Amino acid sequence: MAIKKSELYSSLWASCDALRGGMDASQYKDYVLTLLFVKYVSDKNANNPNALIEIPKGGGFADMVKLKGQKEIGDSINKIIGELAQANDLKGIIDVADFNDENKLGKGKEMVDKLSDLISIFENSSLDFRKNRSENDDLLGDAYEYLMMHFATESGKSKGQFYTPSEVSRIMAKVIGIKNSSAHTAFYDPTCGSGSLLLKVIDEADGIGTIYGQEKDVATAALCRMNMILHNHPTAEIAKGQSTLSNPLFLNEHEYLKTFDYSVANPPFSLKNWSNGFNPSDDGFQRFTGYGIPPEKNGDYAFLLHIIKSLKSNGKGAIILPHGVLFRGNAEAEIRKNIIKKGYVKGIIGLPANLFYGTGIPACIIVIDKENADRSKGIFMIDASKCYIKDGNKNRLQEKDIHKIVDVFTKQIEVSRYSRMVSIEEISDPKNDYNLNIPRYIDSQEQEDIQDILAHLKGGIPNADIDALQNYWNVYPSMKSTIFKPFNDGYSILSIEPTKINEVIYNNNEFVSFSKKMDNIFNDWKNRNTQSLKNLTIGIKP
Repeated sequence: MAIKKSELYSSLWASCDALRGGMDASQYKDYVLTLLFVKYVSDKNANNPNALIEIPKGGGFADMVKLKGQKEIGDSINKIIGELAQANDLKGIIDVADFNDENKLGKGKEMVDKLSDLISIFENSSLDFRKNRSENDDLLGDAYEYLMMHFATESGKSKGQFYTPSEVSRIMAKVIGIKNSSAHTAFYDPTCGSGSLLLKVIDEADGIGTIYGQEKDVATAALCRMNMILHNHPTAEIAKGQSTLSNPLFLNEHEYLKTFDYSVANPPFSLKNWSNGFNPSDDGFQRFTGYGIPPEKNGDYAFLLHIIKSLKSNGKGAIILPHGVLFRGNAEAEIRKNIIKKGYVKGIIGLPANLFYGTGIPACIIVIDKENADRSKGIFMIDASKCYIKDGNKNRLQEKDIHKIVDVFTKQIEVSRYSRMVSIEEISDPKNDYNLNIPRYIDSQEQEDIQDILAHLKGGIPNADIDALQNYWNVYPSMKSTIFKPFNDGYSILSIEPTKINEVIYNNNEFVSFSKKMDNIFNDWKNRNTQSLKNLTIGIKP
């Protein structure tokens, strides 16, 4: 039986309540998720000789339970986590949080009570992961998102960490076009955060491939490493503690940038200190050569150019950036122009505002394709800015929104007011001058409801309104003349009582005939596919 996420979230919330008072809300996750990891691996791997994670003597959650109420509980928890870290080469990953920190956890009995309560929460039988069969759940990622969602406002700062909502991660994983993945296929995220985006991408490759990620924040990198282990990717290489731009840690044998088959990223938006630690005009990796150097106080294009340089000649990628990269001028305009000229931009997907934790500004997904750059004739654009529902104080993509975006993008379907292929000729035209602002090319504004003043004053229905229903009159030719009759020039009136409209429509021979035809088509499809649908199992990709 799978752990219910509602029970997990309830326990996480209780855990955070137990920690309140001594630390910033954004630090709760370091303690709570470390305990979650220890509890999870202890339950899943104890007494299992083939387990990926070894639970050494004195290094499991059961040992923590014995500490409740003891005076040295904080120091002892650190030692237990240290034993677990030592046995599994996880030093500096799961032992980042100090459970003996009096400044954060209090002194004496306050610390003892707080940590005892914390252990008791995870001791709850409803969180017995030995019974959990949801192997593919992004358990730690979901927990992290939950904490970010509830404490981003409370902490009063984003700390530069933007968690990628799972809906956006799924879109990115599907639109980069992963095909024929093998153990040698390399996936890379230069700003990997908690690893949720990388996990969605490797999942799209059926779990086959090699994972590389770099994260500047040490605690977040540790979370990412734990997340990889929980999702059966213990060999994922997660580099930590350095900025990808000033000190990229994945290099080849020639000390040059290692290149990858696929790359995805959700970097911090418009990073002001992006050039700290290196001189962009003398970049040893030549990431800006042939494009231009991004503005001193805005690193959006620095991350995009890093990804382009980090892809193989046939590599593909996707990056989330604020909408400003599509139209800002000066140095960024020149960089944008040079990237477009090389044919690297396959598509742009405009997302709704207020999707991300830590920022409310609208963002877009820029899809990169180096393999087909020489044959590129245009950029496929989607305006999905209106495709969302409100979820608390954030916006959220629905399943139907995700499906529409992915389906339209992968099949390159042009939909009125939503998507179109924009030729390079149009983009490079002097009136556009390589500006990629989506509203220039897709008018997504809803058509105004035009009010006919004469109809309001003198009565009648404008024939223009009736003609706008031509799709229906094409299917039911006689219905129009049955319901309406001429009134005066350009206007009609009902030829039947308003209360009779439904009756007339449902009894119309053309309506009855068409309805039967549609029923037959559906029933035929249902009879042919019902058994196949019933045979679908968890994990299958129909």
